[in-house]
Amino acid sequence: MAEVYELVIVGGGPGGLTAGLYAARGKLKVALLERAMAGGQIVNADTVENYPGFPQGISGMELGERMLEQANHHGLEVTIAEATGVELQGKLKVVKTSRQTYTTRSIIIAAGSEHRKLGAPGENELRGKGISYCATCDGPLFREQRVAVVGGGDVALTDALFLARFASKVSVIHRRHELRATPILQERAFADPRIEFIWDTVVEAAEGSSQVEQLRLRRADTGEKSALKVDGVFVAIGLDPNTHFLEGKVPLSPTGEVIANQSMETDVPGVFAVGDVRHNSPRQAVAAAGDGATATLSVLKYLRESK
Repeated sequence: MAEVYELVIVGGGPGGLTAGLYAARGKLKVALLERAMAGGQIVNADTVENYPGFPQGISGMELGERMLEQANHHGLEVTIAEATGVELQGKLKVVKTSRQTYTTRSIIIAAGSEHRKLGAPGENELRGKGISYCATCDGPLFREQRVAVVGGGDVALTDALFLARFASKVSVIHRRHELRATPILQERAFADPRIEFIWDTVVEAAEGSSQVEQLRLRRADTGEKSALKVDGVFVAIGLDPNTHFLEGKVPLSPTGEVIANQSMETDVPGVFAVGDVRHNSPRQAVAAAGDGATATLSVLKYLRESK
């Protein structure tokens, strides 16, 4: 017979690792599945200054490693594998992965999300070297420097307003001539003297040797090309939740996030969701960690009541 776990956690970011820590300390038979590197999106941040307990800041990579080390210390089993499908009917659930199949009494979905990429040359090479997908994580590193924000929605303008506290100039690059952001955010951004708008423009390339130095731009309406000198670039064109393996299995929002209540419970008994993959998540590492603790406490309650 297949080995039966009490809990399988899909995803090893701050939410998943915290859930795993609580589960291991609670003496559950638990496995955590992570497709790449423990720590999730946070490992891409050069310096994390807003996670409690690190007054001088900490690199995202080190923070992820410390979370993993702490969970391992308490006996968490971590396997590098990507979830490819689930079966959620009945008391025993199944998680299919690229390596093997897991049978479990409960599941915490902590699969996170992926930042939409520009798809421009130089983006991957300069990621973490001036190109960032998290203004609240990296914005304070660009004090009195010039930065660009790519996007035109609420996240882009929220990022621009936040960055304007630190940067000498914030250029918002948007491919259209009107914003999708809410009116109040537009009003604030237009009133901020440090924020300028570059309309009807797309990024064709990011350039620099060891750090971002400039962006190659193209006007979407005329095709005219130009260059913009910048020290940092913040990409805010949206997030895609990693929920492809859940379609048709749990309720998802119109944008693909897992719908869960304040106890992190989905509509499927024994299935929980935390962090970026959860609908209405604030998408902050500290919030994801709180979700993870809450979810495991809910799992413990569920396991007691479903025996």
